[in-house]
Amino acid sequence: MPYLTAYGALIDIARLGKGDYVVVTAASSSVGLAAIQIANLAGAIPVAVTRSSAKRQALLAHGAAHVVAAGEEDLAARLREIAGPQGVRVVLDPIGGPIFEALAAAMSRGGILLEYGGLSPEPTPFPLFAALSKSLTLRGYLVHEILGDPGRLAAAKAFILDGLARGALRPVIARTFPFDQIVEAHRYLESNQQFGKIVVTV
Repeated sequence: MPYLTAYGALIDIARLGKGDYVVVTAASSSVGLAAIQIANLAGAIPVAVTRSSAKRQALLAHGAAHVVAAGEEDLAARLREIAGPQGVRVVLDPIGGPIFEALAAAMSRGGILLEYGGLSPEPTPFPLFAALSKSLTLRGYLVHEILGDPGRLAAAKAFILDGLARGALRPVIARTFPFDQIVEAHRYLESNQQFGKIVVTV
């Protein structure tokens, strides 16, 4: 599912390609890590955004070209510094909230921001002037778009299975819990310490 979610947004919709800068927020999540791997497979430049610098080295080790700690740095300024005058063409974000404006400010003309969640409890401001001046596409996205379309799903499966077979895509497992430790697994999930997927065995 993480690879299907990331593929649908980045490849099927955004047509991510060689040399594109792509910002991945919540980068240490399973979808975030899948997106970084898919971006590298497509020849794009993945920029991982995370809350603090605690996971910086792990994100770099797992394929991020750059890491921005949004809680410690000026997000828009840092993204502009990384991407340069051309800006960021693609943003994949499950958070929303206040960072929406900073993300839009760093985007290129004709860029696309794909929103696939609403993790922030704060309102998400519409970046009107950035959207107007850069002709941005700000789009909601759910993996069900891919799952519900047999042709798109077949293409996604082929891409993902080929990437897995070649070793270009490697699922990241944070921790594995036996089923009788399901409470501990939930506590670990809620702690936000995980890096990748949490697996419960039955």
